[in-house]
Amino acid sequence: MDSRSMDTMTSTKVVAGFCAAFLVFLLGKWAAEGIYHVGGHGEQAYVIDTGVVESDGGGEDDVDFAALVAEADPDKGASVFRRCQACHRVEPGENITGPTLYGVVGRAVGGVDGFGYSDAMANHGGTWTIEELSAFLENPRNSVPGTAMSFAGLRSDTDRANVIAYLQSLSN
Repeated sequence: MDSRSMDTMTSTKVVAGFCAAFLVFLLGKWAAEGIYHVGGHGEQAYVIDTGVVESDGGGEDDVDFAALVAEADPDKGASVFRRCQACHRVEPGENITGPTLYGVVGRAVGGVDGFGYSDAMANHGGTWTIEELSAFLENPRNSVPGTAMSFAGLRSDTDRANVIAYLQSLSN
């Protein structure tokens, strides 16, 4: 065998190795999405009692959310907001993975100039009222289907009220 055929065979093996590794990563991603799917798979088989009472998602009648926000603690909201800091900032004009949340209460949905919103969020319309923010923070994927935000949500009414009070305290 001459050296040229050996080089071709070696390069073919290298390319095949990269393709095989890529295939393994794709299959691993597919398997992980199936195993760790956040959306749920229907009825729960069992419920673990944690002592925390949550609303059944029945709607506005369950909680007067504006009253909850009025009584909320912005300092506790700042602590809860730490979960959001990987993707959001609260300084004006500072966008990272998510848009800045400075002045979000009362702002138009998809209203930060220069930020690349998903089509679902850009086309959602409306204003970020306290109630809209609460619904979105409770379950982003149900509130705005197709959103790029991968956060699972804040189930606790108190946590959502505290975060909204914190965000409200930052705007003018």
